[in-house]
Amino acid sequence: MRIKVVCHYLGLLIVILGCFMLVPLVRSLVAGDSASAAFAIATAITVGLGLLAWRLTPVGEGRLNRREAILLVAGGWILASLFGTIPFALAGTFPNYVDALFESVSGFTTTGATVLTSIETQPQSILLWRSITQWLGGMGIITLFVALFPILGIGAAHLVEAEMPGPEAGRLTPRIRDTAKAVWSLYAGFSALELVALLIAGLPFFDALTVTLSTMPTGGFTGTNESIAAFASPAVEGIVIFFMVIAGVNFGLFYFLFWKRQPGQLLKNTELRVYLSLLLIAAVLIAIDLMINLDMAAGEAFRQSSFQSVSIMTTTGFATANFDVWPMFSRSALLVLMLIGASAGSTGGALKVIRLVVLIKYTYNQILRAFNPRAVIPLRLGKAILPDPSISRIVGMVVLYFLTIFGAFLIMSAVGTNVPGWDQLTSLSSVVSCVGNVGPGLSIVGPAANYEFIPPVGKGALMACMLVGRLELFTMLMLFTPSFWKWR
Repeated sequence: MRIKVVCHYLGLLIVILGCFMLVPLVRSLVAGDSASAAFAIATAITVGLGLLAWRLTPVGEGRLNRREAILLVAGGWILASLFGTIPFALAGTFPNYVDALFESVSGFTTTGATVLTSIETQPQSILLWRSITQWLGGMGIITLFVALFPILGIGAAHLVEAEMPGPEAGRLTPRIRDTAKAVWSLYAGFSALELVALLIAGLPFFDALTVTLSTMPTGGFTGTNESIAAFASPAVEGIVIFFMVIAGVNFGLFYFLFWKRQPGQLLKNTELRVYLSLLLIAAVLIAIDLMINLDMAAGEAFRQSSFQSVSIMTTTGFATANFDVWPMFSRSALLVLMLIGASAGSTGGALKVIRLVVLIKYTYNQILRAFNPRAVIPLRLGKAILPDPSISRIVGMVVLYFLTIFGAFLIMSAVGTNVPGWDQLTSLSSVVSCVGNVGPGLSIVGPAANYEFIPPVGKGALMACMLVGRLELFTMLMLFTPSFWKWR
């Protein structure tokens, strides 16, 4: 384990982050708001400390082994969250450092859970920085690092594997740097298209920009207290739905569509078919529930159900309605969608659809083996046979995911004992939402509320949930194994 090598690249990573702080600084100077000094100081601190770490740790052989890559990824995300807190803290956006850190972690992990109570009164530069943290975190700050710098050599492959979410987020090109450039090009391209579409739909530029920077990373921050509902525009909702669906698709499929000109890859992809089917089924069932139990008109019911189904399953977390007052079936369906999440290789969080597919097929095969123990029954995804090590890893990941939820649920239940209005649904949905990087939960952490009232210990637990959820549990938990730190 070469700590100097890790620190060298962490320094460079922090410099990149500091450069992005220049964007809200310029916005603050143009608007003349109160956050100019905060961003100027934050940029100087971030770039200065990053350069210091980079210069004080010169490296000869810069290639990273797997353990160093994992440490760099985990350390990079933690440091990004810490340095991303500085503008919030210096601008006095939050009453204490814990709240500022919570907002930063929520942004970089694309969770979108907020502790801001009066969003619209904040300087636009602060709101822009919130959205930028999500946009950087969506496709991955480490993956952007790999795309920009060729100096990492073969170590780049370990970095991308450790950061990009899901079991199918693999190499698209022979060179991993080209893969990183391809997915970031797609990501930036879709972001530009959404921005133009929202402007055509009539949104002011700043609102269109912040919504775009939160949609493609499936983040959920907006510049309004009422989320997307504040715009009261079916056209805006339709555009956001379209791009949320895109953000929840494996970006590797778009690579085959646009680079390789192979649209058949989309048509025969099992995960994509299941993903779209689940979205449609959920939207229809919830719409029927709203029509029956809330006497809602069919058009309005489908409009609300389709938006919230897409928003929750893609783990974006936007809201056009207070779904916490919906009937029990609708709320339960949304909670299930929070658990499932989007596709592997997308910017969405939670378990991922492909893991659900594999788990169902694996369970079915085990039932068949109960009748015929000697049978050899391969697990197929399309025409491909999934090897046993991959199956074991996926099943292990699912088990670990639910164990994490159970453990965090107990912690949050203890934390909320003396909080007025706190119930078990608050504990469960806050954990499921933060581990899945969704944002809003149910009960008193629903879309009409926020996380401001949660005690500091609870916020700390939820921040940990956000980080382990965004980086996949194995990446973070490996840091706590003794063998990881062997100096060999």
